[in-house]
Amino acid sequence: MQVSIETTTGLERRLTVGVPAERIDQEVNKRLQKAAGNARIDGFRPGKVPMKVLRQRYGQGVRQEVIGEVMSQSFYEAVVKEKLQPAGQPSIEPREMAPGKDLTYVATFEVYPDVVLRDLSAIAVEKAVAEVSDADIDRMIEVFRKQQGGYGGVDRAAALEDQVNVDYKGTRDGEAFDGGSAEGTDLVLGSGSMIPGFEDGIVGMVAGEEKTLQLSFPEDYHNEDLKGAAVEFAVVLNEVCEHQPAELTEDFFARYGVSEGGETAFREQVADNMQRELKKAVSNKLKQQIMDQLVDMHDVPLPIALVKGEVDTLRQQMFQQFGEAAAQLDASILPDEMFTEQAERRVALGLILGELIKAEQLQSDPAKVREMVEEIAATYQDPDEVVNYYYGNEELLKSVESAVLEEAAVDKILAVASLTEVQLSYEEAVAPPEPDVEGVEEDAAGQES
Repeated sequence: MQVSIETTTGLERRLTVGVPAERIDQEVNKRLQKAAGNARIDGFRPGKVPMKVLRQRYGQGVRQEVIGEVMSQSFYEAVVKEKLQPAGQPSIEPREMAPGKDLTYVATFEVYPDVVLRDLSAIAVEKAVAEVSDADIDRMIEVFRKQQGGYGGVDRAAALEDQVNVDYKGTRDGEAFDGGSAEGTDLVLGSGSMIPGFEDGIVGMVAGEEKTLQLSFPEDYHNEDLKGAAVEFAVVLNEVCEHQPAELTEDFFARYGVSEGGETAFREQVADNMQRELKKAVSNKLKQQIMDQLVDMHDVPLPIALVKGEVDTLRQQMFQQFGEAAAQLDASILPDEMFTEQAERRVALGLILGELIKAEQLQSDPAKVREMVEEIAATYQDPDEVVNYYYGNEELLKSVESAVLEEAAVDKILAVASLTEVQLSYEEAVAPPEPDVEGVEEDAAGQES
């Protein structure tokens, strides 16, 4: 087999491969002979069809099949011989395919870039240090009580966040309009469910009171006939209800999987979950700082094929978030530009981390894999079942192994990076990172100029 390689532009390579005709012919003859034992052609007994007839009937199809397989096999042999690492599938263009002549084709593809690791000790990160206090646990339990609570009637004026029951009738120039009237409707004040001014107008009313609200529909209202229209709403307030948190009862604890131990066991479970959340948040923020700086300090040429593949992955992930509705949509409605920047960052980061893992000969520790799986399982009612499910699913287990390997790379960087500990409250530590306002303002200024 003859191979010649040419560098075209950047990461693109053009490989010209010549495969001896004998290799093609031998494989074609081998397959025809194998087919001869089962071939059924009118005028010939099974297994007695002459090779000449078989060649006339099936030879061209078999040859095309063999050529396709040989090009695929020989391409792999050629890149191994030339010590190349293709990034993505090649584009193959046949040059010579005539019977009796050597097969010649040109394969164009991209290769993985050479990544030169920078001085990782230049990385500087901040690590949040926080504790879960009794007050934090109390606040979290109050959140759960509100989630499980309900509304109860009260004898007072309506206030924001109350649920009220109202009758209303809307008119425009004295005439009722479609969708402007209802009776016995529940409405949470401050929810923004109604047009501006409607809910605020009910604040301060008491049960049994009537009131007329002078309002206008927004200029961007979805109904063309009502955009900006001045209207009146005659409102009758039937009932005022305030939100009442759920009581801490055995039934309440059972909703969160605590069947024994009462409030003490429930607080312990809440505390454990908050500790896990804190550990995860601190780790993620630390990792995010490292990843951002890794990308910033390395200028890595990116294979177009890898970026395109990552764009497709991100697009598919977004479609999955749409659920069943996505089945009716065409993926092309989401343009590549929506995902390109994120895809480029992920590809660059993958290449940098891959080089670090290779350079440091890092491996996924089975004990740490088990620990991570058990941490994931601990959030479910039957942890053992979840652990067994992960270890019975090769794809899921590989995802955990990759995460553990990534953590090993992060640990390697932290060993040489500059680390500053910052004391924070629990709420500050678990809060999502604030958006980079300065960067956004700079981008906006650049666009304006």
